[in-house]
Amino acid sequence: MVATFKIAVLGAQGVGKSAIVRQFLYNEFSEVCVPTTARRVYLPAVVMNGHVHDLQIMDFPPITAFPGRHSRGAEPGLIPLCTLQEWADVCCRGLRSVHAYILVYDICCFDSFEYIKTIRQQILETRVIGTSETPIIIVGNKRDLQRGRVIPRWNVSNLVKKTWKCGYIECSAKYNWHILLLFSELLKSVGCARCKHVHTTIRFQGALRRNRCTIM
Repeated sequence: MVATFKIAVLGAQGVGKSAIVRQFLYNEFSEVCVPTTARRVYLPAVVMNGHVHDLQIMDFPPITAFPGRHSRGAEPGLIPLCTLQEWADVCCRGLRSVHAYILVYDICCFDSFEYIKTIRQQILETRVIGTSETPIIIVGNKRDLQRGRVIPRWNVSNLVKKTWKCGYIECSAKYNWHILLLFSELLKSVGCARCKHVHTTIRFQGALRRNRCTIM
């Protein structure tokens, strides 16, 4: 049986989240930064430890607030306005029903870290209402530019792992460094039974799903 894992990728503009996705899927990188203005849905398949898993990777444009947060003072029994906004705004559709979140920031941009810090907190506020805890992995991109790092790696790693209880990985979309590791750790975090407690290898099945992308 093939399990489908839904993954949301979020981050401020220019952090390279779309570059991470495209490096993972197509093994390519472009120096030209094209802002994400619409939700892009990719449907690849991966092989981990000899088993095939379907993924639904949703690359979202920057959002001002995570949908589904209950407004203060809302009357009991009423649907929160932000829930209605989620369905009305195509860019946010499906954001609350994923199995895992990838929150990407630029290690050279402090504001981008503050952005994912806010989004993470909003996800937690929303998930209190839900029935299960959804894994969150914090990703520091542009490791190849680490001389311009604005926050020491140890400080970020310590905060994310010990205080936030999230996974933390640094990568370089430009040089395809730790990209496969990121998605390998992600699948293990969502409870893939075959991926835990063993040495995990991952291989992208490009021939199966390479061109399956929908812009919505």
